[in-house]
Amino acid sequence: MALTGRAALLAALGSLPVGIWEPSWTGILAVNAPLAAACACDFALAAPVRRLGLTRSGDASVRLGDTADVTLTITNPSRRALRARLRDAWPPSSWQPGTETTASRHRLTVPPGERRRMTTRLRPTRRGDRQADRVTIRSYGPLGLFSRQGTHKAPWTVRVLPPFTSRKHLPSKLARLRELDGRTSLLTRGEGTEFDSLREYVPGDDTRSIDWRATARQTTVAVRTWRPERDRHILLVLDTGRTSAGRVGDAPRLDASMDAALLLAALASRAGDRVDLLAYDRKVRALVQGRTAGDVLPALVNAMATLEPELVETDARGLTATALRTSPRRSLIVLLTTLDAAPIEEGLLPVLAQLTQRHTVLVASVADPHVTEMAKARGHVEAVYEAAAAAQAQSERHRTAEQLRRHGVTVVDATPDDLAPALADAYLALKSAGRL
Repeated sequence: MALTGRAALLAALGSLPVGIWEPSWTGILAVNAPLAAACACDFALAAPVRRLGLTRSGDASVRLGDTADVTLTITNPSRRALRARLRDAWPPSSWQPGTETTASRHRLTVPPGERRRMTTRLRPTRRGDRQADRVTIRSYGPLGLFSRQGTHKAPWTVRVLPPFTSRKHLPSKLARLRELDGRTSLLTRGEGTEFDSLREYVPGDDTRSIDWRATARQTTVAVRTWRPERDRHILLVLDTGRTSAGRVGDAPRLDASMDAALLLAALASRAGDRVDLLAYDRKVRALVQGRTAGDVLPALVNAMATLEPELVETDARGLTATALRTSPRRSLIVLLTTLDAAPIEEGLLPVLAQLTQRHTVLVASVADPHVTEMAKARGHVEAVYEAAAAAQAQSERHRTAEQLRRHGVTVVDATPDDLAPALADAYLALKSAGRL
């Protein structure tokens, strides 16, 4: 079989008459001179790396768990063909573990004066901004004996957005909202406190909804229909202090809080309410205000993407003062924080009256499902001790929640999977009761 390229060259060099048993400088040069000449020719024919042009295009944002394609265009302005291996470097969290080597390395050939595109597929494992690092290119000659190597900067940023997994609950919550709004065909009137319209009485209607004046003007009994209040203000407050860094399952508590806030924002904006966002620990980390119903959800997702828990104790007084400045008129303030006894009793409770005297306050907290499992454990001594510790933790949590309820606060305490729908149900209950 005929040999070509580097294999043929090495075979030819190996067949040169060299004095193996009695090496001399003449023999060494006889071997090395052709090899050096071949390497020099290969190096000379390798396309230069520094003159290459690199530009990027592709996805600028992606939801956590999805893939993003970033295209790198390599332009070869030289007169020599580019035969290269390329490494497109990104932060380690841009790929699933173990896939970086195959995802970031590419082979390509670019003829003289032409350009080629290659795509790097990212699958980030964390929220936030992922910025491209450097592109390393190794250009080979036609024989592959020698290469040139260089690096280029090709800036690009991919923003990794929250996954919004609770979106699946939105259709059922919107159906409940339509019932409250009186827009579905029901035998009972739509609940709420704002008068909507008059219609004819049907069996099953609440007799308290009969409009006697309207009935006196016509031959049929007329009843009033009601709808929930519209154009109310809702302030979502994310506590980004140290307690939000605690991991429940595979993610920090902050991630579950953000997912619940997104579902509530989507539902409230569909209900005609105005939604703002405040993220705070010792200073404002994010603030979204004055967005229209169509723009509020993208704005919230974009603002939440870069939020990370801060390992500091949340300043409850500063949070309260900032919330009051952000919501000067009566609002529903949804505080997504912890129900741990110390932060609530020492931080929130002393300043809670400043919020409740002007606003309706709802506190939502992420519960750890592992504690519930521990409380059910039996069978051996260690399991009994674990159950006792879990029961004590649950008792303290319930006591803290009861303290908040005595101050007129609505409390939602649920596991990460249940927090978002539970918070949406609490919002609908407040809306139905006319407490917004």
